[in-house]
Amino acid sequence: MYDIIGDIHGCFEEMKDLLRELGYELKDGDIRHPEGRIPVFLGDLTDRGPDSLAVIYAVAPWVNSGKALYCPGNHCNKLYRYFLGRKVVISHGLETTVAELEALSNKERRNVSSMFRTLYENAPLYQVLDNRQLIVAHAGIRPNDIGKEGKRVQTFVLYGDITGEKHPDGRPVRRDWASKYDYDCTVVYGHTPVIEPRQIGSTINIDTGCVFGNKLSAYRWPEKTVVSVPSKQAFIEEKFRPVDP
Repeated sequence: MYDIIGDIHGCFEEMKDLLRELGYELKDGDIRHPEGRIPVFLGDLTDRGPDSLAVIYAVAPWVNSGKALYCPGNHCNKLYRYFLGRKVVISHGLETTVAELEALSNKERRNVSSMFRTLYENAPLYQVLDNRQLIVAHAGIRPNDIGKEGKRVQTFVLYGDITGEKHPDGRPVRRDWASKYDYDCTVVYGHTPVIEPRQIGSTINIDTGCVFGNKLSAYRWPEKTVVSVPSKQAFIEEKFRPVDP
């Protein structure tokens, strides 16, 4: 039994609210569910929100101890490259996480870096669960790529079905892959904020834009129901745009 949680983006308080709404008990940094359910974090733990490091401090030990599952998002990938010392542009939300890091001592920064790099390096590109009946991938996955890896698959899983073009405001143009493919399993993803969970066939987008002031959502499996809690952030209407055709 799984609870797949959408993009948190540093919204630590909302993450705790949602976990408690789902029936999890949080105490002394530990997490448990009386029914043995497991939370699954589908990426983009950090950036943009107020408490990115608190999310890392909580989620990384849960995953490391087997009490939660995780797969990375594009913001996770960028933060990982930042921790490796690679040249990345500190924008599009990363600047908020970097500001938190710069307020720490050198020892604390090294600790966070080690914790996050271990989380990222041990994570699968996407989660294949319940005898392949449930797939959790940050931005989605093509049906014929399930079970595969490689650069092409990684790009799709992290960024969606991008064309290489950009909108006038700089956003990448992404094809509406969910309406294009048929699946013999359920695919749960996030990445593109929507006001309400968007279900197309057997796919569902549960990134309900918590960091943009809407709500944080989880998809319960095998119940196939959604549980949400309201955001504590300011609502930014222009972040919720129609999906590209």
